Amino acid sequence: MLSVFRHTLPRHRPGLAVGRWLAAALLSALVVGGLRAEDGVSDDEVRLGMVNAQSGPAAGLGKGLHAGALAYFARVNSAGGVHGRRVSLLLRDDSYEPARTAEQTRQLITSGAVFALFGYVGTPTSRAAMPIALQAEVPYLFPFTGAEVLRKPVHPWVFNVRASYFDETEAMVERMTRDLGLSKVALLMQDDSFGETVKSGLAGALHRRELKIHGEARVQRNSLDVAAAVAELKRSQPEAIFFVGTYKQLAAAIRQARVSGLDARFFTVSFVGTDNFITEAGLAGDGVHISQVVPSPQDRTSALIRQYQADVAAADIGYASLEGYIDAAVFVAALREAGPQPTRASLVQALAFLQIDLAGFPVAFSPSNHQGSDAVFITRVAAGQAVPVDRLR
Repeated sequence: MLSVFRHTLPRHRPGLAVGRWLAAALLSALVVGGLRAEDGVSDDEVRLGMVNAQSGPAAGLGKGLHAGALAYFARVNSAGGVHGRRVSLLLRDDSYEPARTAEQTRQLITSGAVFALFGYVGTPTSRAAMPIALQAEVPYLFPFTGAEVLRKPVHPWVFNVRASYFDETEAMVERMTRDLGLSKVALLMQDDSFGETVKSGLAGALHRRELKIHGEARVQRNSLDVAAAVAELKRSQPEAIFFVGTYKQLAAAIRQARVSGLDARFFTVSFVGTDNFITEAGLAGDGVHISQVVPSPQDRTSALIRQYQADVAAADIGYASLEGYIDAAVFVAALREAGPQPTRASLVQALAFLQIDLAGFPVAFSPSNHQGSDAVFITRVAAGQAVPVDRLR
C-alpha cells in the first residue's frame, strides 16, 4: 500500500479563525449525533455513492474514474479495510445529464445507503448535485471537474483533489503564448456551465497577457453536431482553437476542421478524457495539446504509478482511472484519521486538515482551501500516446 507521509505545505496554511469555527461546528455536530452510526456505515462496511456518466459521450470518464477508485479500495479491503471496515461504491449512471444526477443523488441520500458522495463527473452535473448534498450535510468528495463553483466560496462539505480549470487554462496559455507565440486563440465550447467556467479561465489568462478570445462558437452538451460551430470559427481564421467539451465532440470538431480547411492547432483541458479521445480520434488526434491534473499513468519512475499499474487492469490504465485511484487513496487516508467510529462530521474535519504525500503526489487541504492539488501537466498527442512535454513545439 502507498506510504502516506504527513507534511506541511505553505500554500495551505490554515486560517486560524476559520479553523476554530469549523472545529467548533464539527464538535457540536458530533455531540448532537451521539454514537449513532451514520448512514452508509455498518460494523464491517463504509459505503460511498458514485453518480456519474456510465453511458453517453462522457462515459469513458465515469468508467475510468470508477475503475481506478475500485482498484484502490480493493487493495485496502484485501488488507483488512479501514478500522476493520471495507470500503465499497454504490454506482449510478447519470449519462452526464444534470436532471438525472439530481434525481439519483436525492435517491441515494434519502435511502440512507451512503456515507458520502464520491467521484461525480462534470460541472453541470455537480451544480445539480452539490446543493442537495449541502442541504443534507453529506460530504461531496473529489468530483471530476475544475469548476470554481465547487471551490469558491469554500463549502464545508465539498472537497476537490484536482487542480482547477483556472489552473489548467493559465498553464496552457502560458505555454501557447511563450513557446509558440500564438495570439489568435478562438474558443469552441460546450454551451453550459462547464463551457462558461473554462471560458472565464481562458479569458482571464489571455487578458493577463493583453490578449482576448479571438472568436467563439458553441455546441450543445452531448451533441456531435459541430459543423456550424467549426464554420463560424473558420471565418475568424484563428491560429489556435481552445476546445471545451467531451472527447467525442473534440474528435468530431477536428475532423470537421480538417475537411473544411481550417488549419489551427487544438488545445483542451483534462476533462476531455485523454485516453478516450485518442481512441476516438485516431491519427487525427496527433498534435492536440491536453492539460492534465495527475502525472502520466505510464511513468514507471514513480512509486505511485508502479503500484497503480499493479492494481488496475491493463485495459483501464489511463488518466481518468489514475485520478480515481488517487481520489480513493485520499479518501482512505481521511477515513483513517476520522477514527474507528466515523461520522460525516469527523470525516470532513479530518479532510480539512489533511496533508499527505502519495509517493510524490502531494495533496493538502486546509479549512480555508478545499482544493488538494494545483499541479498541472501538459501533454501532446503523438502516435496514439499522450506525451508529457515541458515546452510546446
